Amino acid sequence: MKHFTSIQDLGPAGVESILAKAAHWKGKFPKHLVDKLLGMVFFNPSLRTRASFEAVLARGGGNAVVLEVGNGVWKLEDRLGAIMDGDRAEHVKEAVPVLARYVDALAVRTFASCADDDADHADPVMNAFRQYSTVPVISMESAREHPCQGLADLLTVQETFGATAKVPVTLTWAPHIKPLPKAVPNSFLLTAAAAGCEIRVAHPKGFELHPSVLEEAKAFAAYTGGSITVTNDQTEALQGSKAVYAKAWGPSTRSGLSAEAVKSEPDWMLTRKHMAKAVKDAIFLHCLPVRRNVEVSDDVLDHPSSRVVDEAENRFHVQRALMDWLLNG
Repeated sequence: MKHFTSIQDLGPAGVESILAKAAHWKGKFPKHLVDKLLGMVFFNPSLRTRASFEAVLARGGGNAVVLEVGNGVWKLEDRLGAIMDGDRAEHVKEAVPVLARYVDALAVRTFASCADDDADHADPVMNAFRQYSTVPVISMESAREHPCQGLADLLTVQETFGATAKVPVTLTWAPHIKPLPKAVPNSFLLTAAAAGCEIRVAHPKGFELHPSVLEEAKAFAAYTGGSITVTNDQTEALQGSKAVYAKAWGPSTRSGLSAEAVKSEPDWMLTRKHMAKAVKDAIFLHCLPVRRNVEVSDDVLDHPSSRVVDEAENRFHVQRALMDWLLNG
């Protein structure tokens, strides 16, 4: 049985195939999900993810059942051997297989704790759904990855430049008011590597991504002919870049930095002055939501080179290609 909770589930060939189908279906609305039912389980809030997945099912002829954990649905326990004497009334060992009997696939959204990088990297909630589900599981973001977002990002790059191989892209850290999970930067890095991009990752010291994510991305890049460079120099990373992805994330829990460190580098906020260091026609990318004039300045977001709305639309296109792959083979 196929699942899609990480870019590793597709690999480079699968990424290429999904991007090709997503591009081919733009402007077309095949009824490829007739009588299919998707169970959507939200541990955390959503705007684009919920709307885009519901649109995929409705446009494809299917339906979605939406459950918000802790809001009309029991809070779920995922820890093995837990003494369930708190506010989590139901265990995933029962909840997941029950839900799987009602639907054709399960989609799950859960965030990282940001308290322990190794614990978040283990992705306990998403892996519990994979373990106990008898139908395909798809990630709507987890503690480790947001793979649908990564695919939408790379579809946007492909549409702009006609290809992804050897395209120089920059993933740059951005300041924020609080520490954010690393799932989005992880998935942009992994998907761009699987698509053969030349990737520059820039962040201040202490904001390193998990070593295992970097190793996985390097393996993808070695296979596809891409490359990965990690630097603490934002200007260096931006030089010659064709696509600039700004994203806030919290410090590495190995670094010893406090949560307040996310506010300590305001000069990393992306402005048109920063974008001028990239190539003239460089595009700007962000997963949204974005805090204007904290992570990214108005003059970047409102510039014609911003592709954030196109990128959000592309969530719909890659997700219906993914649902077709999962449910129709």
